[in-house]
Amino acid sequence: MSISSLSATIPTTKPFSSSPALTPSSSFLLRLPIKRFSSLSLNASSSKPPLISASMEAGIGVMGTKLGMMSYFDASGAVIPVTVVGFREGNIVTQVKTEATDGYDAVQVGYRRVRDRKLTKPEMGHLEKSGIIPLRHLQEFRLQSVEGFEPNQRLVVEELFKEGDLVDVSGTTIGKGFQGGIKRHNFKRGLMTHGSKSHRQLGSIGAGTTPGRVYKGKKMPGRMGGTKTKIRKLQVMKIDNDLNVVMIKGAVPGKPGNLLRITPQKLWGKIYRRISSTV
Repeated sequence: MSISSLSATIPTTKPFSSSPALTPSSSFLLRLPIKRFSSLSLNASSSKPPLISASMEAGIGVMGTKLGMMSYFDASGAVIPVTVVGFREGNIVTQVKTEATDGYDAVQVGYRRVRDRKLTKPEMGHLEKSGIIPLRHLQEFRLQSVEGFEPNQRLVVEELFKEGDLVDVSGTTIGKGFQGGIKRHNFKRGLMTHGSKSHRQLGSIGAGTTPGRVYKGKKMPGRMGGTKTKIRKLQVMKIDNDLNVVMIKGAVPGKPGNLLRITPQKLWGKIYRRISSTV
């Protein structure tokens, strides 16, 4: 009996799990093509609550410019290294996306005003639709609910964050070009004396006969830096309204002048799972 004739005997009106003749132990199912076997639907209901998408933020955030690092003295006199983040003109809601119009709920925010000739005509048309000034950077913050947000609404930093809050800061790291294994992956170097001819070389990257290839993901020399990175659970030490800056404890990605994205801390693990199950 051919495979095509066997596949024709599979009922299409009943689900796979309800038919006693169609079980994973059936010998003829093992001879079916993989694509045909994977197309059979298993109606198994999961009792676990659905989790919120990992791309969803814990709340609306803002964009800022990294100005540099300094020492901050708290009330007890302790010295704390902080990163100073400044805010130019911007952080204006440029678009509100909803489930009905775009398939998901998100708030698009613009930052850093520029001249009209710095933007393309489609970009200018997108902003002029809501009567918004020309802005260089546009980013989306995907939220559970977009109620209370409207286009051309200005986001104020001191209203979104308070001193002592924990935030997640993301940005582009400093590009370091092509680097070796010692600088890129903190490998140890070889002997520098006694006839050693392997000082900073990578060394062996695998056996010859077995497996006879290099495993994927092997740590080797290559481009280092220049990638998007997020630092989590950084504390806001001080918000200066006069200077329009925020001091965040610790280091953040990038060099002075880079664009930063600051959002409320996203909870992970059991806490995040418990919160998402109650929504």
